[in-house]
Amino acid sequence: MNRKDVLNLLKTSLGYAVLDESKTFQLNHLINTSFEMIRREGVTLTEPFSPEDAQLVLMYAEYLFRKRQTNEPMPRMLRFDLNNRILSEKASD
Repeated sequence: MNRKDVLNLLKTSLGYAVLDESKTFQLNHLINTSFEMIRREGVTLTEPFSPEDAQLVLMYAEYLFRKRQTNEPMPRMLRFDLNNRILSEKASD
């Protein structure tokens, strides 16, 4: 999977059938930001994405999209997934 595939998944997850140019730009920005924020946490992501990596980027992008409206903290499921990835990578070193 690549970033375009993640964009299509994000678009579907958020309930958008068709996106205008500004919304596409916004969602692409959220995907790119999610990718970098996940990497900063210590998770190794490579493209093309595995299904697990794509899901992690997707969940993070959804969180960033919704956070701007509700200002809610990171969902526990996402935090647990990030922590599990970080721990499993450190254990395999």
